[in-house]
Amino acid sequence: MTEDLNGKRVAFLLTDGFEDSELTSPWEAVTGAGATAVLVSPSEGSVTGKNGHEQPVDLSAGEADAAAFDALVLPGGVVNADHLRMDTASVGFARDFFAQHKPVGVICHGAWILTEADVLHDRTITSYPSLQTDLRNAGATWVDEEVVVDAGLVSSRTPDDLPAFNDKLVEEIAEGEHSGQTT
Repeated sequence: MTEDLNGKRVAFLLTDGFEDSELTSPWEAVTGAGATAVLVSPSEGSVTGKNGHEQPVDLSAGEADAAAFDALVLPGGVVNADHLRMDTASVGFARDFFAQHKPVGVICHGAWILTEADVLHDRTITSYPSLQTDLRNAGATWVDEEVVVDAGLVSSRTPDDLPAFNDKLVEEIAEGEHSGQTT
């Protein structure tokens, strides 16, 4: 990756039960390109992934403001994604990135929150296959591809797709705001 993300702030929104590699791999990709990564969560203290990775929370979802960030990343994990989509502050935080036309990266089950945020009308997205009906019902066109980019929305299916996801995520963050990224 040759993209320069110096001066960019990237929020990672998650809670306990996230897919460990879907946090750590994109985190390393964006910080390796020069961005500052910030862990946002409805949980306090720290969060723990389904395979045991523990990481401190930097900011609560209730205090987080999308205007303070350049992009959002939504790691997957069934438990994480299910809890996030039920948290009003987290849903509002995610929705604000679309309203502000900022890049959003989502992988695996992380897309569940986007159904609650009501931001998927006429968008093309991929995810873990079990979410396809939910995403279609939310107005999206679901496809089974390694990585999909739709006007600043970057999506992938599983940890196997992380190399392609990370490349496109960094590229979209470097490009900045996308007029097609909207609620």
